[in-house]
Amino acid sequence: MTLELIIFVASILFGILLYWRESKSNKVYRFFNKLMYSKDLQMKSDSKKGFIFQQNFLLRLVYITVLFLVAIVVVQFILPISASLVQWFVSAIVGTLIGTYLANFILKSSDVIGEKSESFEDVLNESINKGKEFIDDLKTKDAKVVEEAKKEIKEEPKKEEKSARQRLKDKGLM
Repeated sequence: MTLELIIFVASILFGILLYWRESKSNKVYRFFNKLMYSKDLQMKSDSKKGFIFQQNFLLRLVYITVLFLVAIVVVQFILPISASLVQWFVSAIVGTLIGTYLANFILKSSDVIGEKSESFEDVLNESINKGKEFIDDLKTKDAKVVEEAKKEIKEEPKKEEKSARQRLKDKGLM
């Protein structure tokens, strides 16, 4: 179980590295594209699509599975030890897929943050200024309310009214 977790975490990191590398350059994908397709069907020169980068889920799954199948076949011939490779194989594929989607999220969010950084600073400064104005308004309102309350207290001293018992006696009901 421990080895599976290690393979899973390592494959997540491998997926991130694979996605990042392919987002920078897709030379291997271009090579296979030129090798497999005729001139009319080849990908455009400005296309950034790769084996994993800008692919849908099923094609990513197929390409990653083929990559790990080749790697496992090579390892089986190099190492004479027979192990439960199916569990490691599945763990590596799932981890790599998760890593590619995690890298996709990280790269897209960094692009959005880069584009929106100036507007983000403006929004942040605007909200800070609004907060300062709100605090100033609260301070001035509090001072005004306190002053008005003091004036009311000074201006209108309440005259002593008769108690309810006293009023009832005056009416002769008690």
